[in-house]
Amino acid sequence: MADLAKPAIRPHLPAMPPHPETWLHPRPEGLHCVPGDFFIDPTRAVDRAVITHGHADHARPGHRHVLASAETLAIMRVRMGEARAGAAQQAAAPGEIVRINGVGVSLIPAGHVLGSCQVVLDYEGSRAVVSGDYKRRRDPTCAPFVPVNCDVFVTEATFGLPVFRHPDAAAEIAKLLHSMTIFPTRAHLVGAYGLGKAQRLIALLREAGYDAPIYLHGALQKLCDLYETLGVPLGDLRPATVADKDALKGAIVLAPPSAVADRWARRLDDPVVAVASGWMRVRQRAKASGVELPLVISDHADWDELLATVEDVAAPEIWVTHGAEAALLRQLSLMGRRGRALSLIGYGDEAEQE
Repeated sequence: MADLAKPAIRPHLPAMPPHPETWLHPRPEGLHCVPGDFFIDPTRAVDRAVITHGHADHARPGHRHVLASAETLAIMRVRMGEARAGAAQQAAAPGEIVRINGVGVSLIPAGHVLGSCQVVLDYEGSRAVVSGDYKRRRDPTCAPFVPVNCDVFVTEATFGLPVFRHPDAAAEIAKLLHSMTIFPTRAHLVGAYGLGKAQRLIALLREAGYDAPIYLHGALQKLCDLYETLGVPLGDLRPATVADKDALKGAIVLAPPSAVADRWARRLDDPVVAVASGWMRVRQRAKASGVELPLVISDHADWDELLATVEDVAAPEIWVTHGAEAALLRQLSLMGRRGRALSLIGYGDEAEQE
């Protein structure tokens, strides 16, 4: 007969892992990991920051301690200067686990630009992955996106509408090269973001067999030099500002999008104006910008890639940081996923940050 004076022995039941919403909170500074007491891509200076990539809407100056990939830290130093890139800078190798106050933090490639990473957070058996910005297309200048299974996936939705389905980037490069055969004496002035897009365009042109000199606006030179230093070959690049006008006839000239309509472009005689961006899918936007040759080349996931990523990471819950939140949240509900709009302020199209 059982001894009723003693409680029955029950098997040990593991505690339920805490849901990420209990330890990962949106705040005015950005997404805050409470137990680790750090922010991911904070929009204002904080004590401890984890940075996904070097674009200006994600990498801000003045943090006391910065954890990022070695490439992102190098990009931040070039763009901001040594002191403003972080008083203390810690580089993490891909997949290396850094423990911060009991939270495991690792950086996994995001495929957005050189050095871009997703931030994988493991806390007491619960996992959240913060994507930063990302794309799923091949890019010869950076490591490809790696899906990581998680409980909550935090995604962007820059192109989170079904209308955004990006064409093959190589086909868009072929359009540019074809235009050069039609207008062999006109310079082709291509607007491209200074970090990531410009270098990707150059690398794609080289892969397509274009080995002639490519001329650069001065604002692009330092980052192109850095890419070369970090092992990304870009070929013969020359400054456009001091180039002979005859040398620019029939050449490719890269400049920040803002410079395409600026007086700087007047040095070119009747150029074919192009802009490389996912936003060139919107014809009204291209027309309003005076773009003769829109090149739909994006460094962000399009609609199909966003949905494919949701499937790949197998997360039951998706948080959306910024972009076309409503359309994506509706689609997530149809896919049986719980969606949440974080509506973080200060992130968006890099063109606004250049």
